[in-house]
Amino acid sequence: MDINVTIGNRFILLGLTNSSYQQAVCVLMFLTVYLITWLANSLLIIVVSINTHLRTPMYFFLINLSIIDISMSSSTLPKILQITFAQDKSVSLLECATQMFIILVLGVTECTILAVMAYDRYAAICKPLHYNTIMNKGLCIGLAAKCWIVGFINAVFQVFLTFQLPFCRSHHINHYFCEVPPFFRLSCQDTFFNVIAMYVAACVIVISSFFLILVSYVYIISTILKIRSSEGRLKAFSTCASHLSTVSLYYCTIMSMYLRPRSAYSPETDKTVSIIYTSVTPMLNPIIYSIRNKDIKLTIRKYLTSKQKYFFQSSIHQ
Repeated sequence: MDINVTIGNRFILLGLTNSSYQQAVCVLMFLTVYLITWLANSLLIIVVSINTHLRTPMYFFLINLSIIDISMSSSTLPKILQITFAQDKSVSLLECATQMFIILVLGVTECTILAVMAYDRYAAICKPLHYNTIMNKGLCIGLAAKCWIVGFINAVFQVFLTFQLPFCRSHHINHYFCEVPPFFRLSCQDTFFNVIAMYVAACVIVISSFFLILVSYVYIISTILKIRSSEGRLKAFSTCASHLSTVSLYYCTIMSMYLRPRSAYSPETDKTVSIIYTSVTPMLNPIIYSIRNKDIKLTIRKYLTSKQKYFFQSSIHQ
């Protein structure tokens, strides 16, 4: 079915809950999460930008991750806050398609960026003498660009296929934003091809990225175990712990959403899983990396101290 036929249609987002008390709690919670996400990721970007010693491949990819996290949070949380108390919970087909496209681009890009970051850790720990040669500026920019391109191509393909479906069964989406799986339940047409296309894309992109991460860490752990000093092993493990924490949280939720059997569909479970990778993970990523990173914490202290001195001196002159 052509998109132009259904362009006048609107979809109703049912949101998270109908209870006024739970709605108030949700608004407070999501507003807090959104503010922390913006502040934490923005601070990480500023810290890396002002500290020349942090302009390394790892932090270059971290900035990409922070941009993804801010964008992912901004593409979902404001809409949740809007529809929670709004009388009109409807969205146009164009708004829905745009939101779905942005989330797909960001989701796939994050998957591949995390895989690239695992390769970066492999090069740093397993090939330390050749690290700067391997992870040169051109390669880093090229890898980051390819991650975004893969995300863009997949999003175009998935959104196009989704909105070719006739949505004649219902226009009520039991979700809090426009995501691909809930739309399959709205169509009165067989969605077998769409589901297969989603599974294939998820397997090719998500599973291959996850496999690259696993292979990288097999080599990393093998190299770390060969280090004689316990202090050296601890330091090496510490540099990887942050990345592993992020990978575990993100991949577990994204796989359970896009690679589970159709028979296992549950609207409430879907909402919970989606909240984790669109809202919770973007908030936790910069916190996880910052807490375990001495360079970042030191730069933040210096930055805050310099600002305090500036305001103190300005108040004295006034």
